[in-house]
Amino acid sequence: MSLFHSFHSPAGDFAPLFRLLDDYDVHRSTRGQTSSVRSFAPRFDVRETKDAYLLDGELPGIAQKDIEIEFSDNETLVIKGRVEREYHSGTPEQATQEPSDKQKESTEVVQSGDKQVSKADDKAKHRYWVSERSVGEFHRTFQFPTPVDQDNVKASLKNGILSIVVPKKVVATGARKITIE
Repeated sequence: MSLFHSFHSPAGDFAPLFRLLDDYDVHRSTRGQTSSVRSFAPRFDVRETKDAYLLDGELPGIAQKDIEIEFSDNETLVIKGRVEREYHSGTPEQATQEPSDKQKESTEVVQSGDKQVSKADDKAKHRYWVSERSVGEFHRTFQFPTPVDQDNVKASLKNGILSIVVPKKVVATGARKITIE
């Protein structure tokens, strides 16, 4: 008997194993790539109803145009895409700072007629204190145990949650009467 009582569903016992297999799949598929390409596997909840499989995945900050959803075979759904980090400068609340000697050297003085215009280096370098956001390429594969209706799959992206409804294929299993001619 365990000292600590665990509160989870029986299917939850296998969740770490499934996560390990997904991580291995991502590792194996990116093994041949250079180390400069970062990749991650977004987290998904997968539920099954009588008529469909429901997938809800966390994809915060990802534009709809950067996500691809496709079937690699009759029962395997692939979700992939790319996330890039973007920062915009010039906010009015930005704190001022004295330029360092290196920044002073990268400033040019452009003379045009009677005016002198100083032009700062466009590529300002940022120092990251913490970089926790997932960036790079992502890839998840889901294989369904029963045939699915690929023509009626619906997907939506709202508030960083990708929701996909994958209907099960209706297979006629009832008795069928054959007429004799």
